[in-house]
Amino acid sequence: MVEMITKVNGAVNGFVWGIPMLVLLVGTGILMTCLTKFFQISHLGHWFKNTIGGVFSDKNITKHTGTGDRSISQFQSLCTALAATIGTGNIVGVASALISGGPGAIFWMWIVAFFGMMTNYSENVLGIYYRRKNSKGEWSGGAMYYLRDGLGSKNGCKTIGAVLAVLFSCFCLLASFGIGNMSQINSIAGNMKSAFGVPNIVTGVVLMVIAGLVIVGGLKRIASVAEKIVPFMAIVYVLGALVIFFANIGKAGEIFGAIFKGAFGLRAVGGGMVGAGVKMALTWGMKRGVFSNEAGLGSSVMVHSNSNVKEPVRQGMWGIFEVFADTIVVCTLTAFAVLSSGLVNLETGEVISEAEGSALVGEAFAQVFGSIGPMFIAIAILLFAFTTVLGWSHYGTKAFEYLFGTKATIIYRAIFVVFILVGATMNLGLAWDLSDTFNGLMAIPNLIGVLALSPLVYKITKNYIARVLRGSKEKPMLSAFPDIQEEAEKDL
Repeated sequence: MVEMITKVNGAVNGFVWGIPMLVLLVGTGILMTCLTKFFQISHLGHWFKNTIGGVFSDKNITKHTGTGDRSISQFQSLCTALAATIGTGNIVGVASALISGGPGAIFWMWIVAFFGMMTNYSENVLGIYYRRKNSKGEWSGGAMYYLRDGLGSKNGCKTIGAVLAVLFSCFCLLASFGIGNMSQINSIAGNMKSAFGVPNIVTGVVLMVIAGLVIVGGLKRIASVAEKIVPFMAIVYVLGALVIFFANIGKAGEIFGAIFKGAFGLRAVGGGMVGAGVKMALTWGMKRGVFSNEAGLGSSVMVHSNSNVKEPVRQGMWGIFEVFADTIVVCTLTAFAVLSSGLVNLETGEVISEAEGSALVGEAFAQVFGSIGPMFIAIAILLFAFTTVLGWSHYGTKAFEYLFGTKATIIYRAIFVVFILVGATMNLGLAWDLSDTFNGLMAIPNLIGVLALSPLVYKITKNYIARVLRGSKEKPMLSAFPDIQEEAEKDL
């Protein structure tokens, strides 16, 4: 049965992650970057000040909502989104990209991230603009809503918008069990066994119980946990990686040279043909880049839409920071740690060590931290991957809610928790292959929606810049729905 699933998934994976898909993915980011006049660079100071900079100067960003308000703060939405994105992709994914695509894969991860910033920005802008409240008074937003209400509102597109919304929700459900559950838990179990000798089944049972207690509490409980764990885990991991960076800073020129040369085939990957090397670097860099920051999947917008923010662009800027922190900072530091360890031949890109995945990163950390290195990585993956599971449980819940209604979501949560135990004991390779497939399938309808609504993103961005940065008295563009628009205007 597993062999049959593997063969079918391999065929689908090859189709989904072909050149057309990569062109669609990066092309969407390029289009949104051009339409917004390189917002991620031209307004770098503004978005940085109003995201992570605002955490220290603007109490409204971190202020919790009241018990009767079902939304969450901007900072909680970021932490929950980062909980879902900063996971095994930042450790196992980077290692896999280096093993399969060589140092050049890191360059293509950067490219995906640079343009992905504006894809993620656009998703968040559309998510806020088309969100509605469900029967519990919670915000519901995401690709399924801007596909149905945005794309579907265009002449002759009502049916296709509705169909794509359902397809996205179905793919999101599948992805929540792959990228958001089984692959994460599988990585935790494998590392806990190799580092501390804990049996997979024990890890699975413990995590299933803990996750169940959090997930059943809904988004507010998930956001509360993410708000406490994510900043801590990110800072500790980055500090550990920075120690390695400064310890090996003398190799920086050689490492970055290998990355650029590997990306353009100036050196063959693993001693293979130059053309094959470029293809492997590009494909694996992009696949792992998307797995890491999820820009283009339409996933994190589902939690960003629960923010108490009124301005779509303000939440869009959190999307830019999310991709920046995840890939440009965390993934780059992980890659530097591995490439500076001597475990990868910088001339050919060939991995000298027999270690794979997180074990390779653990071995790299051991070069500086000794025997503590692999244990540090095991604990990092435990925290990274577990919070990813919590974040994705919300995404799957929202997809299930769209398909079957708000009251039925308890069924999804119960199944999701049970699959944690399945993930702890299943084949690792199959878990990762399924994740790649579901990622690609989920991205297709979402990117169609972003492309179709790109003129609207341009108008909302232009409106925001005119009002906020240039002092214009234009009417704000806050929601597609008059009642929500009117209410939001009162709070500006």
